[in-house]
Amino acid sequence: MKTPSASILAPVGIIASAVLLSACGSMDKSPRFNPASVPESIRVPAGNQVAWETTGRGEITYECRDKANAPGQMEWFFVGPKADLMDRSGKKVGTYYGPPATWEALDGSKVTATQLAVAPSGEGNLPYQLVKANPAMGSGAMTGVTYIQRVALKGGVAPAMACTAGNKGQRQIVNYQADYIFWK
Repeated sequence: MKTPSASILAPVGIIASAVLLSACGSMDKSPRFNPASVPESIRVPAGNQVAWETTGRGEITYECRDKANAPGQMEWFFVGPKADLMDRSGKKVGTYYGPPATWEALDGSKVTATQLAVAPSGEGNLPYQLVKANPAMGSGAMTGVTYIQRVALKGGVAPAMACTAGNKGQRQIVNYQADYIFWK
């Protein structure tokens, strides 16, 4: 059997490379997050651009406590979150923890924020949320972040078990997942 000569294979290789490059060049490079897909109340003001899309996977701790301003009543109190932030390829890029609610990139830059709005996101899920970022601490990925949206929620609500005087002080951990969209 005769093997093809290099002079025949070279043009074929060039054509194949060109086809592959043009296919890659036409791939949609837009963010996976669609800003119009969220309720109006948690939309980011015009003039801001999506800078970073992450998925937070972790847990939220609740504690059974006396209900504030309601003598004799008990409630599950939100103690704080602890989650890893992953980029769209699944690589860890930071953490989310609190209180206070803090988003920290692996480069050491971090932000805290003030809640502006929430909206229902479905039964059994934490609500959508929009926060206004405080100035970043340190320089890096969080520098210049203006807003953070919590979207694409799964779980995270207070435990279903009753919070009573009998289990006062007991802590429960609930798993959750949410996308955190950072705007600049």
